[in-house]
Amino acid sequence: MTETSELTAGKIADRYLAVWSEPDPAARRAAVAALWAPDGVEFIDGGIQFRGHDGLDTRVREAYEQFVATGAYALTSAGDVASHDDIVTFTVQLTTPDGEAAWAARIFLLLGRDGLIREDYQLTVKPLAA
Repeated sequence: MTETSELTAGKIADRYLAVWSEPDPAARRAAVAALWAPDGVEFIDGGIQFRGHDGLDTRVREAYEQFVATGAYALTSAGDVASHDDIVTFTVQLTTPDGEAAWAARIFLLLGRDGLIREDYQLTVKPLAA
C-alpha cells in the first residue's frame, strides 16, 4: 500500500480526465498505458468490466467517439478530488456546451505500489437522460 498525496491525487485525476478527451489514437493508447497497470481493470454499472490495456483502450476510444468527438459533451471534473492511502476518488461529468452536467459518475481508483491504476470503479450518480 502506498500513501497518495493530495497533489499526486490531483495529477492522477487530471491525467484520467485527459485520456478520455484525447483525439489522437496513438497518444490515447500511450496515456492508457501510463495510467493503468497492464492487468488493470475498469468496473462500470451493470457488472461490465474492461481488462488490460487493450480492453481499456477500446473502452476509452468508444467513449471518446460517442460523447466527446461529436462535440455534444466535454468531460469535466466536479473539483472534488480526495485520496486516502492508495485510493483516489473524484467525480467526472459529461458537460454540455452550455455548461450543464448531463451525466456524472463517482470514480474510485485503487492504485498499485507503482502508482498505476489497478482497479477503476465508475459509479453513475447522475444518469444521462434518454
